[in-house]
Amino acid sequence: MAAYSIVLSQKDFVHRDSLAYPFEERGLQFGDGVYEVIRIYQGSYYLLKEHVDRLFRSAEAIKLSLPFTKEEVTQLLVELLEKNDMENDGKVYLQATRGSVKRDHHFPEGIEANFYAYAEDLPRNKVALQEGVKTLTTRDVRWENCYIKSLNLLPNVMAKQEAKEQGCFEAILHIDGLVTECSSSNIYLIKDGKIYTFPATKRILHGCVRMRVEEFAHKLNIPFVEEAFTLEDIETADELFLTSSTTEIMPIVEVDGKQVSDGSPGPLTKQLHAAYEDDAKITAEDRVTQMA
Repeated sequence: MAAYSIVLSQKDFVHRDSLAYPFEERGLQFGDGVYEVIRIYQGSYYLLKEHVDRLFRSAEAIKLSLPFTKEEVTQLLVELLEKNDMENDGKVYLQATRGSVKRDHHFPEGIEANFYAYAEDLPRNKVALQEGVKTLTTRDVRWENCYIKSLNLLPNVMAKQEAKEQGCFEAILHIDGLVTECSSSNIYLIKDGKIYTFPATKRILHGCVRMRVEEFAHKLNIPFVEEAFTLEDIETADELFLTSSTTEIMPIVEVDGKQVSDGSPGPLTKQLHAAYEDDAKITAEDRVTQMA
């Protein structure tokens, strides 16, 4: 695969190693920006529209004016894959910041947003999808506007690192025992045939895969309940799973050293992931038609 990136402020394609911004860049100094990670299967985007829509929602939430339309971004992202001869499973990372300007807390005037995007290979984690993953729990110390996919990720990074150091895949976040989401994914509990997950408020990221899971659940006649569950509920859960664009629908088989149910991925989680795979295949097959 080639290594071209988009610099959207210039509407140009350059090699990723050539990307550079001045040291006085608001994304670097303030985390003053937003981002998206979009999954690619066999060279085709999955949930591209949903990610672009969320990018613009996040930008609006922080009063960031983007110098292009959704249609322009979508077309450039399609061209990015073509430019890179992308045929494998992968991802695109894209980021927008308020721009490069002399450091001051208030919003600068008269500058244009910085925006770039790049593609890279990302194989599916098939072993983890089949066997499930281990997790731990930790306090949710993030700010209250987690629905904005902002660059302010240090609390998430610290939680993820804690999980890694303990031999876990992910950290489950909670506020006084009430589970919100994970460091880089949404989380769900299955009990008595029902799916429970934290409501889509400002307190969590409204995941693009999360929206799909709700659709899959309705089609499979599995009740989808937007209701928070607790750490105590986890102890008696029938199944647990997490979702994100890079992890898909991932079974959780252990929390804080204790196995979930019988310690293997549950039947409803498997059904949901089968629906996900079917949906991703349809998207790949129909990409050309949808973009025409």
